[in-house]
Amino acid sequence: MIELRKADQRGVANHGWLHSRHTFSFGHYHDPKQQGFSDLLVINDDRVDPGQGFGTHPHRDMEIFSYVLEGALEHKDSMGTGSVIRPGDVQMMSAGTGVRHSEFNHSKTEAVHFLQIWIVPGVRGATPRYQQVHFSPDEKRGRLRLIASPRGADGSLAVHQDAQVYAGLFDGAEAATLDVGQDRYVYVHVARGKIELNGQRLGEGDGARVRNEERLTFAKGDDAEVLVFDLRAREVPAM
Repeated sequence: MIELRKADQRGVANHGWLHSRHTFSFGHYHDPKQQGFSDLLVINDDRVDPGQGFGTHPHRDMEIFSYVLEGALEHKDSMGTGSVIRPGDVQMMSAGTGVRHSEFNHSKTEAVHFLQIWIVPGVRGATPRYQQVHFSPDEKRGRLRLIASPRGADGSLAVHQDAQVYAGLFDGAEAATLDVGQDRYVYVHVARGKIELNGQRLGEGDGARVRNEERLTFAKGDDAEVLVFDLRAREVPAM
């Protein structure tokens, strides 16, 4: 079963310098029917004005990763990490016992567009850590490239949860399939463009909860970029 979540159904936050769309309940947006899916708690589609950003703030016991679509995002944290994240980069911060960080638009002239995603970890009180990996367009073109997994397989980021995350780019005749394991759920998010998922058309910002499907086929993309989350079969995160 594929349950669509259309882009215009998401929560909206407009803070002037920040324009955000929330797939799941976040901040002042609360929908009792949208409390995450499996261990996936947050997908925020954020656009930040030049030179603006999120000041230093704390997190703990959360797997937080950023996926930049346009522009450059500057990260600093209490672990001493400082980095700039650009398209193709995937950054993950495992907050564990506690970490403080800030995220700002690195540019003074251009906006930054990125997805911030939270996954609830399977362990509490882990040692905080920071990871950043670049995945070239060729690695994602016409296929689903593993970008996060429990043990960091195939050069992916290591996540403290039974979850695999894939990214793919599809245009024209390019297509890929994902065999879904028994007792697994999947969440699909279209970051840009349009694509067909098992024959259903999804547009930019659309998402889909997937239950009890043996195989997913991604095809007929129109400049599409997708993120795919292979998750445990549970309805909402355990907090």
